[in-house]
Amino acid sequence: MQALIQTPTPYLDASIDFYSKLGFKQISENPIIFSDGKANIEINPNRYARAGLRFFKDSWSVEISKLKAIAEIHPTKDGHLLADPSGVWIYLVDGKPGFDLKEEELSFSTLGNYMGISLESTDAKKSFEIYQILGFQLAFGSIDSGFFALTANGFSISIMKPNSCPHLFFNPSLTFFNGKNNLEVIAKIRSLEIQMAEEITYFNKEGIVDNIIIRDPGGLGFFIFND
Repeated sequence: MQALIQTPTPYLDASIDFYSKLGFKQISENPIIFSDGKANIEINPNRYARAGLRFFKDSWSVEISKLKAIAEIHPTKDGHLLADPSGVWIYLVDGKPGFDLKEEELSFSTLGNYMGISLESTDAKKSFEIYQILGFQLAFGSIDSGFFALTANGFSISIMKPNSCPHLFFNPSLTFFNGKNNLEVIAKIRSLEIQMAEEITYFNKEGIVDNIIIRDPGGLGFFIFND
């Protein structure tokens, strides 16, 4: 299985400029895909596109037969569409992608160290069941705790129960953890005149903005956090 993060866009040039400014590298022109070495993002200008995850495999027939018991499945021209309880659209594409999704050793964009996708789910158990059917395995945490992470072929998804995070939350959001370097990363993002969705002081006793959230023109979220 191979994976992409899909972002829609009402303004293609603005989306391309957003990722270019942040140091992402364009690795495909058709479809339009940008990468930071770890996260691969498809910019989709189709008016019916939605923010979500695209998974590629020769055939999803076995998984679809299991998913039908817990999710509504919709046919698409190249596979199948469903959503998990977070509301994130999951595109299951039959066949291999026609482009190279080779992963680099380190993330290289201005946003720092990419850690995976974050979701808030109103039914963490069902979200777990859906992604488990798709081939994901539990990496840490537990369903009962309300916070856990799943991985498949190096693609990581963290799932949280509702009301876990005291800040804005956009499903899905890419998460970057930069530790003590996060203030420097935030300063670089400001210098690029990237608009902030939220400047977070909640976790800092001195009221310093040490975590931020930004969004691309299509609404995809980015958490740039210190841990």
